[in-house]
Formats: sequence, C-alpha cells, structure tokens
Amino acid sequence: ISGPASFVPADFEWSAQTGAATIEGRIAFRLDGQAFACTGSVGLTPDTPYTRQRFQTLYGSTESAALPEAVVRARTVADPNADYRSFVRSTTCQDGRFRFEDLPDGGWFIIAPVSAGGDRTVLMRYVRTRQGTTATLTL
Repeated sequence: ISGPASFVPADFEWSAQTGAATIEGRIAFRLDGQAFACTGSVGLTPDTPYTRQRFQTLYGSTESAALPEAVVRARTVADPNADYRSFVRSTTCQDGRFRFEDLPDGGWFIIAPVSAGGDRTVLMRYVRTRQGTTATLTL
C-alpha cells in the first residue's frame, strides 16, 4: 500500500501549456424532478497523481459524481493545504453552458456547483482532451 500522493508542481506543468483542444459543457442535472442550474464558476483541474487521489477521496470516484457540497467539504484529504489552484482553470457558466479553449492534450476533472434553490450540489466529471478536437459533455 502506498501512502498519499504528494503535491508535485512538475506533475502539473503539462496543463499550463496552450493547446488546440476545447471542452464544451452543458448542465442538465435533475434530481427528484427538479432541474439544477449553475451557481458559480466551473473549474477545470488537471489530472495528476495528487489530484486523482484527492478527487477519489472527495467524490468517491475519478470518473463522475454528484454530491451535496456539504458532504464534499466534510471529507478530509491528505495535504489539504497544497496549493495547486494556479493550475486550475475557471470559466463562467451562462445559460447552463460553459467552455474551455486552448487546452493541451490530457485528462481533466470538471467541477460545477449547481443548485435548484436549496443547498448546492457539486457535479464532477472526468474528461480527456485531444488536439484539434472539442470534447462535448452534459453534466
């Protein structure tokens, strides 16, 4: 059994490059008959050993999840103060749509906070980018 993955800035360097890939997303999340809308910025976090382990701990998955924000915030991760925020891209969500452009090839975790008027739910999805292509997804 290996210990927690440590934060290594060099693991993130690929994600800081400019590329020719795009991610286009749409929020269409429904629960108990209620439609949820974006309630803030959509984040795009690079896939590294550190973030993969972190997302597995926080979301119980590295593929996709929809969890109450309070549940995610209550979970504890190793090395919680590691500052990888400078590698996280952010964009606004308008009319339930968001877009990330000029991305390099690689794996990414999309985080989108949504609400139907009550407590926020956090949607997470893994997506892979390839040069010259647009990854389209619906959360």
